[in-house]
Amino acid sequence: MSDVLTRGVLFVHSAPAALCPHVEWAIGSVVDQRTDLTWTAQPAAPGMFRAELAWTGAQGTGAVLASALRGWAHLRYEITEEPSAGADGGRWSHTPELGIFHATTDVHGNIMVSEDRIRYAYESGAGDPSAVYQELSLALGEAWDEELEPFRHAAEGAPVRWLHRVG
Repeated sequence: MSDVLTRGVLFVHSAPAALCPHVEWAIGSVVDQRTDLTWTAQPAAPGMFRAELAWTGAQGTGAVLASALRGWAHLRYEITEEPSAGADGGRWSHTPELGIFHATTDVHGNIMVSEDRIRYAYESGAGDPSAVYQELSLALGEAWDEELEPFRHAAEGAPVRWLHRVG
């Protein structure tokens, strides 16, 4: 990993109670410090819990976090990494059903689809607009967004981040 620092947020959208300490251990091993998350009930999935963590680390920490958590049954999460000197930002989304999705993001958090990916969509579509649409939908991670949306809504008792006017 790089010596350049960046920051991001890890959103654990749903985890079974038995998995919560293992998630904390995995995160702590990546950020190199003990991690005690505040877990709250996830109303979109009774019996599951949610938590979030703002982190600061070297470029690539988001990818390392995503790798540390990838593939665990019943775990849904998203990780964002802000752009930093010489590097674009990133977003990783994971669901048990779909696996992991990664996208490069700009300074506003928008997914950036590369020229090569757009060309691939055109070429694989071979003139069929619905095939092009399907490829672009995949490039944007729409299936992950659809599955995670019910889990993203803050529930009663969940941490709330107040935004303040600057300037």
